[in-house]
Amino acid sequence: MTPSNPTVYNDNLFDRLFIWLFSRKMANALGQRTLVQGYDGFVDLSKQIMQGRTATEQQALVAVVLRSLVPAPVLWLIRTLVSPTALVCELNAWFAVRLFEWLVGPCEVRQIEMTDSQGNSRQQKSGVHIQKCRYLESSNCVGMCINMCKLPTQRFFTQDFGIPLTMTPNFEDYSCEMVFGQVPPPVETEPCYHQPCLVDKCAIASPRATACPKLRV
Repeated sequence: MTPSNPTVYNDNLFDRLFIWLFSRKMANALGQRTLVQGYDGFVDLSKQIMQGRTATEQQALVAVVLRSLVPAPVLWLIRTLVSPTALVCELNAWFAVRLFEWLVGPCEVRQIEMTDSQGNSRQQKSGVHIQKCRYLESSNCVGMCINMCKLPTQRFFTQDFGIPLTMTPNFEDYSCEMVFGQVPPPVETEPCYHQPCLVDKCAIASPRATACPKLRV
């Protein structure tokens, strides 16, 4: 069952600043504005991105937004000079917990087991557990979760930063697992690609579809 009691957030000044910054970047990339304030305005802009665009187009527009947050020379330097060692992946998890709680809600660093190309396993604290994703709870849309959060974020870190990231959302309890250092598999092989709409929650749900239509078009 999906969560029924909406979470109440009390955004501080830091949170509101990041919400404003991301919303402004999204509005600039979209070429449109929203009359809705705060986090709800951020979600409203996300819905505008989805309207009339294919899954690929949605992901591409979000990629533009993400790249606009970090200068291209900085991305090149990080990608060129920084290797995705265990320490680097752990630092990314540490920063993610502190910088993105405004976006996804309360989260914590977790120890995970990684296996290298030689089959050797090691423990490292590069996992992030999102207790109940604020973005998913606010949108209640599988397509928005995958096309405008999971896939663009994975590609941004994996390709632009050169630090692999895999995100695995749970549509039962709205939690999500992030693993820095783990190369994301093709989305077609993941359970989320076959996730039906959240019929009782999503305003544009397709009850008869075997999977959310927004994941395919």
